[in-house]
Amino acid sequence: MTSASAGARSATRKPTNRRGGGNGPGGGAWFLVLPALVPILVLSVGPLLYGMALAFTDSQSGRTAATQWVGLLNFRDLAHDGLFWESFRIGLLWAVGVTVPQFLLALGLALLLNQKLRLRWLVRALAIVPWAMPEVVVGIMWRLVYQPDAGILNETVRDLGLGDGRDWLTGLATALPAVIVVGVWAGMPQTTVALLAGLQNTPQELHEAAAIDGAGAWRRFTAVTWPALKPVALAITALNFIWNFNSFALVYVLTNGGPGGRTRLPMLFAYEEAFRYGQFGYAAAMGCVMVAVIAVCLAFFLVGRLKEGGGK
Repeated sequence: MTSASAGARSATRKPTNRRGGGNGPGGGAWFLVLPALVPILVLSVGPLLYGMALAFTDSQSGRTAATQWVGLLNFRDLAHDGLFWESFRIGLLWAVGVTVPQFLLALGLALLLNQKLRLRWLVRALAIVPWAMPEVVVGIMWRLVYQPDAGILNETVRDLGLGDGRDWLTGLATALPAVIVVGVWAGMPQTTVALLAGLQNTPQELHEAAAIDGAGAWRRFTAVTWPALKPVALAITALNFIWNFNSFALVYVLTNGGPGGRTRLPMLFAYEEAFRYGQFGYAAAMGCVMVAVIAVCLAFFLVGRLKEGGGK
């Protein structure tokens, strides 16, 4: 072999990828994501798959016989369980009743905090206080607010001469609205922070150009602010709906699902079936239904985002 042919062959040889350790591009990147991937698999994916498998068994607490595979029996029983579907309806009312006012109030607060106001930094800090508080603490605090004898709310009602007050959390007509108010208050800060970040990323030149063209405040909002804010608004609204639908701790501390099941959300219903009555398989079937609802909501959101992105 001549030196010329050897040089030509070495020139046409493909370069070896040394980053992936010989296993293709990015092969070594798995070692970088493993520290984050392992906890997700162990703490999220693993329990989810186990719970889905449990839904097809007759698993119960205190049972001496071996757990049997029952197929779709739990789901057939669930389809005829009126109490569960009533809790499902209450869960939807709760999720919508919290998410919509939460977004509207957070949008107004974000627009206010985006203005150049005095002590704006202090207001921003105070606005995220409810977000920093654990749900259990929030529930205990609001139980004191709603306390029928010495609560702040009833004391204010009496001082204004509007009546003797009422027991807000045990009244059949007031329990769910009272809990919704707490849910809005507790979840509004994170929505406000997300919307405020979206507002601050909107180019100021667009607002100035619209103002020069004679556009009023409402016109600037609909033509400039909302189009730039819409992706953030849709994302945070979808996440809030899912989070609120799966809410447990706040309602559990406030009412424990009462009175008469008026605030029994699906998650509370499944909790009672599993840990009060020991019906683990049946409760797991409820969890599968809730996972399916969340998956459908996410699918609609993703399809909408893909269509919006494809139309640009």
